[in-house]
Amino acid sequence: QLQLVESGGGLVEPGGSLTLSCAASGLTIANYAVAWFRQGPGKEREGVSCISKYNFTTSWTDSVKGRFTISRDNARNTVYLQMNNLIPEDTAIYYCAAHLVCEVQGLFQTSGQGTQVTVSS
Repeated sequence: QLQLVESGGGLVEPGGSLTLSCAASGLTIANYAVAWFRQGPGKEREGVSCISKYNFTTSWTDSVKGRFTISRDNARNTVYLQMNNLIPEDTAIYYCAAHLVCEVQGLFQTSGQGTQVTVSS
């Protein structure tokens, strides 16, 4: 059974950092592009960042450029999202999804429960 499980969220003050994990089972993550999405309260799902199977990275949201870094550890079958200098607008449920390539954001389907990130003082 294919499954991606997100973890690592929490409550953090503005300016703080968190590292999210996306652990895969039932698929070899090295063969896929993996993306992070988020959905804030009252907002639509937004693509955040994607890493190709060749480790090329793409930021889909200008507001996270220079603050968020996506990476992968194929040995652990896990993709990470390092988030620094967090701001309240980053508050959202974060989801990960896998597909063949990063180029078409709409092909990614999120199915996990996500992990809640709350940025607040």
